[in-house]
Amino acid sequence: MDGGIADWIARRAQRQPGAVALVDVATGARLTYADLDRRVGARAAALAALGIEAGARVALLGENSAAYLEWLFGAARLGAIAVPINHRLSPGEVAHVLTDSGAAVLVRSTAFTGLAGDALAVAGALPVVELGEEPGDGVVEARPVAGDDPCVIMYTSGTTGVPKGAVLTHDNMLWNAINMAVAGPGIGGTDITVAAAPLFHIGALGLSALPLLYAGGTVVVVPSFDPAAFVDLLAREGVTTQFLVPAMWAALTRLPSLPPLPALRWAISGGAPCPVTVIEHFTERGWTFTEGFGMTELSPAALFLDADDVLTHAGSVGRPFMHVDARLVSETGDEVEVGEVGELVLRGPTVFAGYWNRPEATAEALREGWFRSGDLGVRDAEGFVTLVDRKKDMIITGGENVYPIEVEQVLHRHPGIADVAVVGVGDPQWGETVLAVVVASGEIDPAEVIAYARERIAHFKAPRRVEVVDELPRNATGKLLKRVLREQFAGQASAVAR
Repeated sequence: MDGGIADWIARRAQRQPGAVALVDVATGARLTYADLDRRVGARAAALAALGIEAGARVALLGENSAAYLEWLFGAARLGAIAVPINHRLSPGEVAHVLTDSGAAVLVRSTAFTGLAGDALAVAGALPVVELGEEPGDGVVEARPVAGDDPCVIMYTSGTTGVPKGAVLTHDNMLWNAINMAVAGPGIGGTDITVAAAPLFHIGALGLSALPLLYAGGTVVVVPSFDPAAFVDLLAREGVTTQFLVPAMWAALTRLPSLPPLPALRWAISGGAPCPVTVIEHFTERGWTFTEGFGMTELSPAALFLDADDVLTHAGSVGRPFMHVDARLVSETGDEVEVGEVGELVLRGPTVFAGYWNRPEATAEALREGWFRSGDLGVRDAEGFVTLVDRKKDMIITGGENVYPIEVEQVLHRHPGIADVAVVGVGDPQWGETVLAVVVASGEIDPAEVIAYARERIAHFKAPRRVEVVDELPRNATGKLLKRVLREQFAGQASAVAR
């Protein structure tokens, strides 16, 4: 292929022109592959008319829509690089993405006119195009694209600081789609999914949209996620395979009921560790419910837990995808033994090209062909990996290592807890103390939560302090913002047990 991901659409338009590629719930449009190919060509022509050439960055700021994907593929047809922007960022943060990426044009939806204007006031003037405008009749010749050419600059979540732009190539996207096609029950041309998580995140783009379009399936696009409306949509469209982040799956468990979903043959959770209670909820319904681990820098598929293993290896994130190598290594880079904690490192054709204009950060992350994830884990004799936490999130209290994920999984089973995050905060006696921040499902006694944990795990792992909040801070993809919790509660003290 010399057309990158845009060539997928052109080839599907030749092979199955009448098959439905995209369903836009907001507009009611149902686009065949022939329709989509024509519209992608028109989007590319519109960008070319603005002087966009190969390598130029095209920023996308908008809610999920068919047009969003049209512009992304349109940029790819020119050899340009799409830069999806989180529309929940502040104007200053959007400005950072625009300036850091060196965007040549901003394609934005009407809903974010104000955000775009405020951001451009900081970043400087750029040509602005309306994302949802109907495409014209323009045609442009597709530009040759090499597999290692940049396709997308996907800015990381920024849970620990200023977001960095991860450069993902056309081959990264291709091999990720292949990994998804051969994992678990697989993905094929008759499959239907809903792009419910935001497309500015690699989870929705890399697990919902691109693999289905590569395979010739159908992607149903919704502008936002509403649990009740979402399950009705699954039933109405006959969805067969579905990715959501754990917070979204958890929201579905709280619905009074779910409609019959006979077509759904594969549910996938990823983006953060899924509470075991959520997995059990769906497996008890007879679903093929699987869990995976991925990162923006991995395009994103890295490790996968098959349905046959999801209960027998509950808590694990599985084993590597077909075209991914994974190891757990010590600080010196040596592979650790079975049962020992090590940092997860990965290699393969889905590993990103590096961070945009950040050679030092790239050199730190990519060493001797391996990507250092920053995640700590252990593996068993069968090769299943269980993540114990991010290196930076590990708590050291009284000289003992505490991995918050382990504590969180215990507290998720407390009947009075709807959501929980565990962090370490400074303590003059212990160095750090274990803090559990919980969202209650009713009345809850913090002291009883501490006692509950101490009955189930070692006392040094159990929280010494519990704070009750209305909701946990999360970014747009559902990931916990533990940095915010540490900042919020570092100087406070309530419900502390020594």
